[in-house]
Amino acid sequence: MICRMHRIPRRALLRSSLALPLWPLGGAQASSATETSATATLLRTGGVVVALRHALAPGTFDPPEFTLGDCSTQRNLNDEGRAQAQRIGQWFQRQGLQPAQVRSSPWCRCMDTATLAFGNAAAWPALGSPRGNSKQTNEEHLGQLRKAGAAVAAGRFEVWVTHAFVQQALAGQSTGSGEGLVLQVRGGETPVVLGRLALG
Repeated sequence: MICRMHRIPRRALLRSSLALPLWPLGGAQASSATETSATATLLRTGGVVVALRHALAPGTFDPPEFTLGDCSTQRNLNDEGRAQAQRIGQWFQRQGLQPAQVRSSPWCRCMDTATLAFGNAAAWPALGSPRGNSKQTNEEHLGQLRKAGAAVAAGRFEVWVTHAFVQQALAGQSTGSGEGLVLQVRGGETPVVLGRLALG
């Protein structure tokens, strides 16, 4: 069910993250800081999954010649998207939050988001875009996601990097690029959205 590992050297990650500026908080940013602080508390409590939409990759759908194993045929992160993914990782580091596992859709923009933010990720087809799949395949994937989410223990959390379509199918909500839903899954039920993570 889970396939290849995708890694970026930790030393390179640290160099790139140190180069990103941090801005003082004020107004709407202060309100956002309160929300992200509450989200951090949810993650420390655990038993949850962050369903994170990939960072900014301009466009809407993949080109007609899309091939899953060939990044040159897909929509990919631009410079802003790569910086956004690094900021996500910085936030988790500052909070002292370490995911028990980072899983990602095999699409390149998702794998790149995951590795830029967290250093490594396990590709998981169940998190892939449902476009082009049969209804039965999509239902099987959703069942796998619910089962895995329900298995996350208290005190632990996972990060799943995926697509807006998958967020919507799984939780009935989706986010902007690089934003996440904090989900709690009970048994085979539809996940409950406990919070949102929008790091900019």
